[in-house]
Amino acid sequence: MKKFDNVTILDHPLISHKIAILRSVDTRTKDFRELVEEITTLLTYEAFKDAPTREVEVTTPLEKCKQKMVVENSIAIVPVLRAGLGMVAGVHTLFPTAKVGHIGMYRDEETLEPQEYYCKLPEGIEKMRAIVLDPMLATGGSAAAAIDMLKKRGCKEIRQMSIIAAPEGIERLATAHPDVKIFVAVCDRCLNENGYILPGLGDAGDRLFGTK
Repeated sequence: MKKFDNVTILDHPLISHKIAILRSVDTRTKDFRELVEEITTLLTYEAFKDAPTREVEVTTPLEKCKQKMVVENSIAIVPVLRAGLGMVAGVHTLFPTAKVGHIGMYRDEETLEPQEYYCKLPEGIEKMRAIVLDPMLATGGSAAAAIDMLKKRGCKEIRQMSIIAAPEGIERLATAHPDVKIFVAVCDRCLNENGYILPGLGDAGDRLFGTK
């Protein structure tokens, strides 16, 4: 796969271990949901190494000191419905006060292209660092469209975070939005004729919410 300056693929034994369990057809809905949250937290740690901070004075039991804290209301979480909802709690573990917007997309089964049906974003998101969440970066169409929507609403600092990606999706998104940093836990082999990632893990939304 071609390398892109704006793409980070994590290579960490903890993440690899959790994804192995996540992929398994025997993993139950409850465990699947918990694993998605845990992997998302690990991804978030990497994606926000440069989170905006401010310096504050803290009084310890021994003396006063200067310490950096993340700027309040500087992070917005934007899951792509519906599977992206499974990643929200994982980000909230590290940024509990982050506001949440929602973008609704569905994929046309014939063209495999995304169709928008809903968009509700936090007020002032154009001043925040927005993180788009979608567990599977397959064709890259939904992610690219979601980022287009954010840019149209004035967002300038945008990041995309997925657990499993296909090379086709990474290339499409990285090319369409070279200014957006993309973080994925693992890049799989390819897409099949129906646009599903191989080996992948099936339909993330169905596995998260116990639907078929």
